[in-house]
Amino acid sequence: MIDPKIKKAIEAAFNYVKPVNPTNAEPIKGQILTVFDSELTFLQKVKGTDEVFDSNPKLEHLREIFFDLLLVNFFSADVKKLDEDYLDSPEWEKIEVETLDRGTEMLNVLLYLNECEDEDIEPELSDYLTEFLLVDEDEFQDEHRIYEPVIANQILMDSGIEEIGKVACNLPEDEEIKELFYPLMCFFYDTNPADETKKAAAENAVEPEFDLPVLAIMLNFNA
Repeated sequence: MIDPKIKKAIEAAFNYVKPVNPTNAEPIKGQILTVFDSELTFLQKVKGTDEVFDSNPKLEHLREIFFDLLLVNFFSADVKKLDEDYLDSPEWEKIEVETLDRGTEMLNVLLYLNECEDEDIEPELSDYLTEFLLVDEDEFQDEHRIYEPVIANQILMDSGIEEIGKVACNLPEDEEIKELFYPLMCFFYDTNPADETKKAAAENAVEPEFDLPVLAIMLNFNA
């Protein structure tokens, strides 16, 4: 099964994958959607998705992003076929341990957007940081450390895409959030951007092959 929002996000991401490898982008997208929409178990879907990326090394930079999508799809679509308490089962606990080092912080953004939809509220950076990630709480200092550059640069929400790009370029290489900083901040800067804003995001992207598909995923998952 595939969540319609996940399918839409994948299709949007591949609009920005075509320039990387235009000859086989459509078949790759088809292979990924087939895996996501299959009746396989979660770990079988992880294996199937990994095999697609193994065969297409030019897309390696998006592998963990698609793991995030696969996990969100599991929570929203696949889990409906399983026992009500499956996520509390030893089997799921084992899967969590096996995949502990997989994925990115985009997972948290997508889970937050699902929560916003459930509660009928507009996504906002300060709300994401303080109400969802709880970065101000003592017991969530790992999140505070990871998101420190985001927390310190919330003023960018009142600046512009160009300024976001400048700050993103100057982040130290060892910041965990560095790779995701630009698409994350662009998304929260305008969660429903006009074409002009999308154009500015493309023109100021730090790593276009990563930034633009990831931003497209967030925007279309939220739409």
